[in-house]
Amino acid sequence: MNMATKDLSAYDHQSVPQAKGMRFGIVVAEWNWEVTGAMAQGAFDTLIRHGATEDSIDIKRVPGSFELPLGGQFMAGKGIYDAIILIGCVIQGETRHFDFICQGVTQGTVELNLKYNLPVIYGVLTTENLQQAIDRSGGIHGNKGDEAAITAIKMVSLKREIS
Repeated sequence: MNMATKDLSAYDHQSVPQAKGMRFGIVVAEWNWEVTGAMAQGAFDTLIRHGATEDSIDIKRVPGSFELPLGGQFMAGKGIYDAIILIGCVIQGETRHFDFICQGVTQGTVELNLKYNLPVIYGVLTTENLQQAIDRSGGIHGNKGDEAAITAIKMVSLKREIS
């Protein structure tokens, strides 16, 4: 299959547990809003499609992707969410800034998962250019926000099953 035109968000809807009764937090970076706003909407719509209610989903904004882990920590600290989805987009520039942001967000996300024993989902695009990001936020490669929401639902379900 040609990956250049494949919608990577296509999935078997039957394989996703119902999200009814689950509570989600979404933290979305304002930087690259054209991309992150579309991803947040995709995540929201996917959660609703799988049984979550609008009042069980809280969405908060942070200035940029680097602030996502702290925004996620604020939400996790409330103790009311079953999962938190972090949504951002970092586009490669001419400096090493890209590397530092990506490393910080990735490490921060890992730490939140372990500190709170809570699914904190990494929904951050790290692309070479804006077009690649657009293609992955509702374009020809699907919407990574959808994928982050599905991951959140599946991880909450797994946690409940094991508990």
